[in-house]
Amino acid sequence: MLTYLSCWADQFSPLNLFRYVTFRAFMAAGTSFLLSLALGRPFIGWLRRHRIGQHERTGEEMQSIAHGAKEGTPTMGGGLILATASAAILLWGDWSNAPLWIVLATFLAMGGVGFLDDWLKWKRKDTGGLAEWQKLALQGVWMLVAFALIRDIPSLREHSQELMVPFSKVAVCTMPLAVTFLFFFFVLVGTTNALNLTDGLDGLAAGCMAPAAGTYAVFAYAAGHATLAAYLQIPAIPGAHELAIVCSAAMGACIGFLWWNAYPARVFMGDTGSQALGGLLAMVAILVKQELALLIVGGVFLAEAGSVMLQRGFYKLTRRLTGTPRRIFRMAPLHHHFEIIAKEEATQAGRDSRSAENAVVVRFWIVSIAAALVGLATLKIR
Repeated sequence: MLTYLSCWADQFSPLNLFRYVTFRAFMAAGTSFLLSLALGRPFIGWLRRHRIGQHERTGEEMQSIAHGAKEGTPTMGGGLILATASAAILLWGDWSNAPLWIVLATFLAMGGVGFLDDWLKWKRKDTGGLAEWQKLALQGVWMLVAFALIRDIPSLREHSQELMVPFSKVAVCTMPLAVTFLFFFFVLVGTTNALNLTDGLDGLAAGCMAPAAGTYAVFAYAAGHATLAAYLQIPAIPGAHELAIVCSAAMGACIGFLWWNAYPARVFMGDTGSQALGGLLAMVAILVKQELALLIVGGVFLAEAGSVMLQRGFYKLTRRLTGTPRRIFRMAPLHHHFEIIAKEEATQAGRDSRSAENAVVVRFWIVSIAAALVGLATLKIR
């Protein structure tokens, strides 16, 4: 919205700043961060007053990680991320930019799916929200809408069917229309669910999302800058530069949310936040044609989702073949596997085992930053 102030730059030259995407991206990140700090305390208070708390899983396997103390911690904190990031996007983004609206709408739509899941969990007082098929159906409906919008906009339609591979200068193939839709749907579902699985320890999902969002801010800026895109030999997507503002706002909101979500967490983002952030990241990747780069940039998310699939598959296979089910990991998703090991090591060394959770989270952040840097390297190494 503030981009329109640049119309008066002839009368007051400092207003020229509002024309620059880089300036607005930094301001969007700062705005969402500061809003998160300012609104976090009253928002958490509101959640507490309405007793919107976390319900932890029960069972023998959960005893090894001792998360019972988290029971009742306010959840649906993703609403804070949605509000602050959306406000920053609307404030600093160009309202005439179609890609911006597609990503913002996806952000809110997936946040809506997550909110419904969280609300059902809270209403039923258990961990069972939407069934998997219901989530897939809602995500599929939105992907149909988004796909129709992408196909309706010439600048987005031009490269939409191309399959770009990291480190490659040209598209490896042009996908048929039906395959393109299925590919986009898989990217959306895979990213949202991977982020959802990552949200299992205090500060883990938000801390891993921030460097991923920052990386895609760079991808978006490069794709929207015709000269830079030609130099880097990536698809030039008119209007994609505004998505740098979207990603920056999401990054700032995640860092601000960490203020309240870091160990020991005062609030959890819940599916409201993880689904929304996954949807935003997936749609930006789709629009700037860096879908497969998510496998690198979101390496932590990939490992988390992969650990669950491997655990389930191996458990079912060994039960069928031998009658005695076995597991690859101590517990899935992967962060719980390392959490159990870290707590055992802390106990053996005579240290407070409660610090193990924070140690695992920080190490996952480090891996996420390293993955983001490798992802950025794919822009130049082609």
